[in-house]
Amino acid sequence: MKFRVADHDQVEARLREARAVAAPACAQTDVYFQHPARDFALTREALRLRLADGRTRITYKGPKLAGPTKTREEIELDLDSEAENTLESATTMLVRLGFQPIATLRKTRRAFTLSLQGQTLEVALDDASDLGRFVEVETIADSAENLPAARQKVLDVAARLGLEPSMLEPRSYLSMRLEQSGR
Repeated sequence: MKFRVADHDQVEARLREARAVAAPACAQTDVYFQHPARDFALTREALRLRLADGRTRITYKGPKLAGPTKTREEIELDLDSEAENTLESATTMLVRLGFQPIATLRKTRRAFTLSLQGQTLEVALDDASDLGRFVEVETIADSAENLPAARQKVLDVAARLGLEPSMLEPRSYLSMRLEQSGR
């Protein structure tokens, strides 16, 4: 779940009270691609290259599932983190295969890890360029049977952090960027 916030101070204070473990802030550059033969906007899928902490990852995001949280399959692979030009090379490869870059998003993320009743959750404090400040709460359900419990823990952590339903931002960063550019 993603929430729009004015600033991160109150959420960060509550994370510290909950003994969440903070990772250092990192800059992320995300490049999103359009499929050459199908419209990801219609299928509600995404293909992204992300450069963060000197590592490049490629991520496929499946269609969003129904429910109170934004739930979807994600498949993520690390690319060679030794090469300085991995993001550029991967972008070139995808373009040669017919994919077209449709948006680039830069943000600073400060991630916190929190454990709740045996479930590990990540809370990310994002400052997305030209889009604003956000808090994302997410976890991984390792099976369909565990999905309802994982969703409930996301909702519980959001409430515990003072993130109210009126602050919910249902759009992805990609959707916001494309709306901003008039697409």
